[in-house]
Amino acid sequence: GVGSVAAEMLTRCGIGRLLLYDYDTVELANMNRLFFRPEQVGMTKTDAAVQTLSDINPDVVLESYTLNITTVKGFETFMASLKNQTFRPRKHDSGVDLVLSCVDNYEARMVVNQACNELNQTWMESGVS
Repeated sequence: GVGSVAAEMLTRCGIGRLLLYDYDTVELANMNRLFFRPEQVGMTKTDAAVQTLSDINPDVVLESYTLNITTVKGFETFMASLKNQTFRPRKHDSGVDLVLSCVDNYEARMVVNQACNELNQTWMESGVS
C-alpha cells in the first residue's frame, strides 16, 4: 500500500521519472488499499500502476519492471535500471536521485540496501512488515 500511495503522490507532484518494481498481479483483494481498479485485475501491478499513473500525469516518465529483485536475474536488472543515466546523466554511479523502498518483506529490503550501498545511492525505507 505504501508504494502505490507514494507513486501516486510523486506523479501528482510531477516527478520527472519513476521506476516501479513488483512481481505480483492485481487481485480483487487489493482494491481496499491500493489505487488499482477492478478492470485491472489480472494485470501485473507495475503495468496497472503505469496505466493509472499515466492517466494522472502523462508527463511523468514511468518505467515498469515486473520482476522479483531478490533473484539473481532480478537483482542484476534492478542494478542496471538504477545505473541507467539516459534520463539524467550524473557524475556518480546512479541514474536516479532517490530510491524509495516500499517493500513488504525483509529479503527485498536487504536487496535494496545492498544495491544502494554498492551504488552509493541515497535511499529511504518506507515499507511495512
